[in-house]
Amino acid sequence: MSELIIIGYEGPQTARQAYEQVQRLQDDFVVELRGLAIVDVDADGKTHVDTPQRIVGTSAAGGALFGLLLGLLFFVPGMVLLGGAMGALMGKFNQKGIDAEFRNRVEHLVEPGHSAIVIMASKITEDKFAKALQPFGGTILKTSLSESDEKELAEDLAEQS
Repeated sequence: MSELIIIGYEGPQTARQAYEQVQRLQDDFVVELRGLAIVDVDADGKTHVDTPQRIVGTSAAGGALFGLLLGLLFFVPGMVLLGGAMGALMGKFNQKGIDAEFRNRVEHLVEPGHSAIVIMASKITEDKFAKALQPFGGTILKTSLSESDEKELAEDLAEQS
């Protein structure tokens, strides 16, 4: 099972500090990351994403799935026209806990001038993780993907490639 955690911040400096803390927590085995990104939305509404290469892409399927999640959450919301195959894949995400309501909450979390860190973790020590990130504050959104859901989505994504 993977936890998808998005923590929104009012500015990029706090988000960057929290992002660096998550990397330290990975080094300390408090969290096992499948993906990590920092997302900044500038004053013009343009989205900028930074991912540490040593985490994302630990497997091709895992990296592709995390990349698709980032795209779904930060680039595609509100998009009406999708190709048939992509539309079917989006429908599967809707069934797996990343539905329109969740995407809408993410969209409102990262308005222009705001930032967020996006964490996909396969293992997490909740109490230590929460304590380490508490000083940074932020608004937390969370959902889960079972191993079978992840596998199914990764296989469907591979078929689209």
